[in-house]
Amino acid sequence: MHPDTSIASATAVSCDDALREPLALLEGRFAEGSVEVPGGRVSYRSCGSGPVVVLLHGISSGAASWLQCALKLESQARVIAWNAPGYGRSTPLTMSQPKAVDYARRLQDMLQALEVEQCVLVGHSLGALMAAAYLAHGDGRARRTLLADPALGYGAAGKQERAHQVREERLGALRTLGIAGMAQKPTRLLSARASVQDHAWVRWNMQWLDASGYTQAVQLLCGDDIAPYLQAAPRRGLSVACGAEDIVTTPEASEGLARQFELPFKLVDAAGHACYIEQPSQFAALISAQLTSTN
Repeated sequence: MHPDTSIASATAVSCDDALREPLALLEGRFAEGSVEVPGGRVSYRSCGSGPVVVLLHGISSGAASWLQCALKLESQARVIAWNAPGYGRSTPLTMSQPKAVDYARRLQDMLQALEVEQCVLVGHSLGALMAAAYLAHGDGRARRTLLADPALGYGAAGKQERAHQVREERLGALRTLGIAGMAQKPTRLLSARASVQDHAWVRWNMQWLDASGYTQAVQLLCGDDIAPYLQAAPRRGLSVACGAEDIVTTPEASEGLARQFELPFKLVDAAGHACYIEQPSQFAALISAQLTSTN
């Protein structure tokens, strides 16, 4: 099916019809909580019990987006999906142009406040950049880490022109469309085979973005680089995955990153960028393997 056909179908179905089931599950089984940390508050959603899995969302999403994946893990893990600073009810960072290490410090504060001594850390897209910074500069609570569809960042030397272009495109869309308009635009986050519910779920999560928090995240994306963090991070227990049909952070780019740092790499079949939304069972299986691995 052509992407535009799928998107048109999603538009034709009412939001209530497409989202009735996930919204009921969200409130009933993936409850929101918050914890006070130095500098403010971090909100998160959680379910399950057992070894801890911590999920970091990307730039156009939030904690709730992990719903289906989290529910597939709840029988074997305590799943904690944070809202990054400036997302959901989480207090934004104070600087206008934060780096990944600034988000990593807030993540460390959250883990400490929730008394998480050890976890499997999963970062998706921009969340992968934050996870990499935590590995390099955090306090070592991540036993294993999965970087999914990682955003490499545009802060490296030689990427200034592209960084300027991405910054202008994203912040220009925010100025002209606003959050509500951005959430209704056809998305590149899903593959052509994504369901009506997948499209509705991506849009529902996008509509809760905060303009200032999103702006800070754009500055992070355009002003930082994942490579130095991975160079400084321990490699043991670190791996990379990517949706096989991702056109945002492509399989080629993700595999290239894995190859550069000699990390295991896996594809999530039949999925675009938001692979954990399109293929929650496949993605949960990757996390489950991290939970049981002894390597």
